[in-house]
Amino acid sequence: MAEYDFDLFVIGAGSGGVRAARLAAMSGAKVAVAEEYRVGGTCVIRGCVPKKFMVYASEVTSQLKTAKGYGWTINGATFDWKAFLHDKDVEIARLSGIYVTNLQKAGAHLLHGRAQIVDKHTVEVLPKEGSKDAGRYTARKILVATGGRPWRPDFPGAELGITSDEAFHLPTLPKRVMVVGGGYIAVEFASIFNGLGVQTTLLYRGANILRGFDDDVRSHLADELEKRGIKVVLGCAHKSIEKTEDGLLSTLNNDLTFETDAVMFATGRDPYVEGLGLDKVGVKLNDRGAIVVDEQSRTTADNIWAVGDVTDRINLTPVAIREGAAFAQTEFYDNPTSFDHDMVASAVFSQPPVGTVGMTEAEARHAFGKVDVYRAVFRPMKVTFYGGQDRCLIKLVVKQDDEKVVGVHVVGPDSPEIIQMAAIAVKMGVTKSQWDSTCAVHPTLAEELVTMREKYLPSEMGA
Repeated sequence: MAEYDFDLFVIGAGSGGVRAARLAAMSGAKVAVAEEYRVGGTCVIRGCVPKKFMVYASEVTSQLKTAKGYGWTINGATFDWKAFLHDKDVEIARLSGIYVTNLQKAGAHLLHGRAQIVDKHTVEVLPKEGSKDAGRYTARKILVATGGRPWRPDFPGAELGITSDEAFHLPTLPKRVMVVGGGYIAVEFASIFNGLGVQTTLLYRGANILRGFDDDVRSHLADELEKRGIKVVLGCAHKSIEKTEDGLLSTLNNDLTFETDAVMFATGRDPYVEGLGLDKVGVKLNDRGAIVVDEQSRTTADNIWAVGDVTDRINLTPVAIREGAAFAQTEFYDNPTSFDHDMVASAVFSQPPVGTVGMTEAEARHAFGKVDVYRAVFRPMKVTFYGGQDRCLIKLVVKQDDEKVVGVHVVGPDSPEIIQMAAIAVKMGVTKSQWDSTCAVHPTLAEELVTMREKYLPSEMGA
């Protein structure tokens, strides 16, 4: 039998790669992990974790408004962007260090440098300043977990814009910003900038934001964003960006113009496969450039696997972690395991936030024909006290023939926390009758989930 330097070589030290590497190493396997940037991947270094810190910072504006509504007098509150960035970077460094420590404790070898596949059992780590890890290594199995990278549009002046990667390190907070895109990253950053006092425009070429989400969620969130002062511009796109004495001039394809201090592109992410050498070993990519894998994350090369965003299945950190764990269980614990990608809950940390699990109403109608919808739109108790106009949306989608709840959608305070618990019941196949048998917790926003009894039918559908 051939001898290899490692039993497993993992390319990419993000959430999925680190979980797979740790579990494999703890089985007694000899494991290496190569990372070209910083350990922790997109989520910890330039994704959900630092972004959530920014969300927390930006929410203080509305919290101050609420405090005033409840009788508090708060004078002189100011925000220090540079102080925030410093503290954010300190915390990110701490978290990255925990990832490194956990890998080392598990017995994995961490290699610093960009890795590329030479042949089916050989990986080359390229030279990196400050690292002595460059060289060629052989491995019985290879796992690709390189994640994704922001996609940039191509038009005159597009190079003047930034992406989410740069947004975490802006030297100064702009006074005016245009966020381009309609997905969750775009609406989250639009909410962040707006909450920090930046004059914010959200530009999206589609008919409404959050394509793929329930239509009621999409329209409700767009309305709420505008209530909070974000200018939402739909159905058009950039023609060009020009640098002027006062900032950046964006000209759209309908000849509208906007002058801002910064333009941020949140127009999607592409699987990070460039230069990996996948073509040398017969690893197939799909039409989006993602690695094609089977249910157990195996690629079209029999000793190479891939997990996380590079496979473009469900691009969420917890999913990558579960895929990595399933791979390790299958290959190093003799426990064939695959992750079930059905009924995975997700959240959008916009303001207000969104929590959702299961099917949209449209998806359910296409799949099952007859469905029942239960829907409530209301002002939460917290804001009615001082006359606030924020409104929540709660929606259930129920398969009519067996009463199974196939979709839950919440827009409002704490909806990501609420949806995590709702997802357990939906994953287990809860019926509407079982759902209704649960007694409400009062007074809460979430109690509306179990008190909706009347079926909803919009006027355009014959109500």
